[in-house]
Amino acid sequence: ESFDVVHAESDAATAEKMIRKLRAGMMPPVEARRRPDAETVAALVAYLEERVDAAAALAPNPGNRTFQRLNRAEYARTVKDLLQVQIDVEAYLPADTISAGFDNIADVQTLSATLMEGYLRAAAAVSRLAVGDIDATASDVTYKVPRTSNQLRQVPGGPFGSRGGISVVHTFPADGEYVFKIELHPTPTGQLFGHTAEGERIEVSIDGGRVALIDIDPLMSQSDSDGMNLRTPAVQIKAGPRRVSAVFMPRFDGPVDDLLAPIEHTLADTQIGLAYGVTTVPHLRDLGVSGPYNVTGVSETPSRRLIFGCRPLAADEELACARQIITKLAMQAYRRPLNESDIEGLMTFYGQGRSDVDFENGIRMALQALLSSPHFIFRFERVPSAAAAGTPYRIDDIELASRLSYFLWASAPDDELIQAAAAGDLSGNHAIEAQVQRMLADPRAESLATRFAAQWFRLQDLDKIYPDPLAYPQFDRTLAASMRRETELLFDYLVQADRSVLELLTAEYTFVDERLARHYDIPNVRGSRFRRVPVVDSNRYGLLGHGSILTLTSHANRTSAVLRGKWVMEVLLGLPPPPPPPNVPDLDDTDAVSGTRRLTVRQQMEDHRKSPACQSCHRVIDPIGLALENFDVTGTWRTRDRGEPIDSSGLLYDGTELFGPTDLRNALLARADVFLRTFTQNLMAYGLGRRVEYHDMPTVRAIVRAAERSDYRMSAFIRGVINSDAFRMRLVARPETEVAVRDEDVPPLAPGTR
Repeated sequence: ESFDVVHAESDAATAEKMIRKLRAGMMPPVEARRRPDAETVAALVAYLEERVDAAAALAPNPGNRTFQRLNRAEYARTVKDLLQVQIDVEAYLPADTISAGFDNIADVQTLSATLMEGYLRAAAAVSRLAVGDIDATASDVTYKVPRTSNQLRQVPGGPFGSRGGISVVHTFPADGEYVFKIELHPTPTGQLFGHTAEGERIEVSIDGGRVALIDIDPLMSQSDSDGMNLRTPAVQIKAGPRRVSAVFMPRFDGPVDDLLAPIEHTLADTQIGLAYGVTTVPHLRDLGVSGPYNVTGVSETPSRRLIFGCRPLAADEELACARQIITKLAMQAYRRPLNESDIEGLMTFYGQGRSDVDFENGIRMALQALLSSPHFIFRFERVPSAAAAGTPYRIDDIELASRLSYFLWASAPDDELIQAAAAGDLSGNHAIEAQVQRMLADPRAESLATRFAAQWFRLQDLDKIYPDPLAYPQFDRTLAASMRRETELLFDYLVQADRSVLELLTAEYTFVDERLARHYDIPNVRGSRFRRVPVVDSNRYGLLGHGSILTLTSHANRTSAVLRGKWVMEVLLGLPPPPPPPNVPDLDDTDAVSGTRRLTVRQQMEDHRKSPACQSCHRVIDPIGLALENFDVTGTWRTRDRGEPIDSSGLLYDGTELFGPTDLRNALLARADVFLRTFTQNLMAYGLGRRVEYHDMPTVRAIVRAAERSDYRMSAFIRGVINSDAFRMRLVARPETEVAVRDEDVPPLAPGTR
């Protein structure tokens, strides 16, 4: 009531909240006695935007952020690009904090002794794997197979004709002997899982070549001295990354041994059993790699070829060669040109390692120091000495190169980008446009799908859902992985083909492998390769029909209109509902039976929200989620819930009637500007590494308006973020100020607007 509309810029934070709800149609409430017409609301929100945008143009605020460090994913990708070494980064670094939906937000990236110890341990491990270690001592590395992973199909990377098991790329630190340890899943009472199966064998192979074939004793039990453990004889293996597969090789094909499997299901369609007394085929639990033993040397590897650009032939050549190697690696790792102190510091570590052992050990010590350096772990941006407090300044080309690469690749700049930045070539729009075009065409740009989109859509939550195996026996972690990949591939396709962002909602096609195609009843898809296929049913167009979204917004034993409605509001519309009031019972605590009749989820919800404390929020959330109620927990289409016909009808908060997914999609498209602004806001937050604040919203609106001219193509939004002041500039400790806008800068309110 105290808000001054005529001077909306004086309270821009509140104005932005008003703009968001007015644009979405949430205010005024549909039940209001005197609800203004759409034209009046549009005039008001346009006036607020013009007033705030004019103030922002007079006093640009590109925002600021604290130092930024490499998170788990960025560290792993940077190490892979720098040294061709793949590591299990979760074994060294703690989980990253999520803020604003992303794990790269600078001001929540805490720094602790434990975290630094993790980076130090990772640096030691990476340097040994990259250079090789002739003095390596035996150690154990374990790869786990979740109990709910499908073990009836050939795993990616596994040999043809095999089923289940695991196939991984493992980096061997030295030439020597290695032993592979295999553990199988037991039943709750200790017997072999699937102990009724006969003729099962496990094959262990290295790069496709068999090194062991082990028969499985169906009578083995946890009570045995060796439990469920199987071991191979010692195998001689050379250093470097090798594909290791431990898979089942059946002697014959026959009916699946699973009491839950419907008769019409084939061996490849049915998950393992989880409940007591349910039988199935044997199931691999762990693959352990132990070694090396009897080390004989270190063979040439991709990492060594990349590191050792020179080889000293005499003692007096070692220092020059070491300096050459270290200079090249440090410039790539530090993501900038080097000064003499950078090189001398690393050469000191080289000298220590060289005096202890030999030349290669010196390089390894220097590499370990490099990977432990703050210049590698942190992404610092220097403030010019002449920059005054409260004023924006343009970041230099070197820092811009890092912003570009970690935005588009989630990894360090390559040589071409660093050289362009060092030469000052990124200052011009034409030069940076050429680099962006090149980088988007690079395979590393898939990180926009696997990192940005996956976090925006909250695909990590898919790992937290374990549908009831008695109700959904067709679901397993392999299917979940295919669901996630479908969503990532849709986004990646829109980037690579430069399609409209709105196709996230309207796509009449999707990407499936055989497993997911069977789940969706899509015919004529065979094999594990994902391919683009048309979608016939309009209910499954776009994200709202993706199994990943529908499963991650469900509970284990039932759908959840609340979770689905909340996901749409938060992720697609940027309108998070308020948290529930205290002491509100969970829906599962609401009676699911009325007399002799089981209530559907909708009927339970109607009873649940009779409380006045619940009604105000649920009347907004529930109709959105109920529009998707025909999709079950795993995203398959159904017409009945608990024996009753499904009623997916509802009234959206703006008065729009909904009768299913198609109506919900059309309602979102009717307010496409809200979805597009939410997408842009999330893209900016990810690209900037900080939360988008109210003072960024004029930039968001400008990017969306500019993208309209190119039919909202994906590239327009990506380039819009990169070309924004928020991406290319930074504010120096700006104090709070008030900005006055002249009345003539903004058109007056439309006649009749209150």
